[in-house]
Amino acid sequence: MEIMGTARRATAERVREVRERLVAERDAWVSTAHPDHGPHLVPLWFLWDGRAVWMCTSAGSVTARNVRAEPRVRLALPDTFDVVLLQGEAEHFPDHEVPGDAAEAFAGKFGWDPRAEEEPFLYLRVVPRTVRAWRGEQELRGRVVMRDGTWLG
Repeated sequence: MEIMGTARRATAERVREVRERLVAERDAWVSTAHPDHGPHLVPLWFLWDGRAVWMCTSAGSVTARNVRAEPRVRLALPDTFDVVLLQGEAEHFPDHEVPGDAAEAFAGKFGWDPRAEEEPFLYLRVVPRTVRAWRGEQELRGRVVMRDGTWLG
């Protein structure tokens, strides 16, 4: 995405641009934590279905272990100038129990279907409760663009 200057954007503009990025981008940094083992950060492919972020990870991964023990997660899109941070709770679905429409959309976006792998995978669904978005210091004030699951502006 091309950034045109650093003028402060209205909340409605930020919301529109965040939603566009959620559709267009493919990678997010996923932060999880385990009560005994601490924090973990990993990049994962993601799909935005208009309401939730869908991701997939090996069923035996640290990320999978963490969300089973502590479902609260934070996601960050990879651009450090055009920051987008999402916070919510991860629901998890074994690959044989994931809703078919979500699995098909994920496979369609990435050309890879985890359900066809020998190794078991875990799908994660995160409905954001809070979203923050900002470009530079001038947008720090008012950076919350979703609160309690409702888009602002």
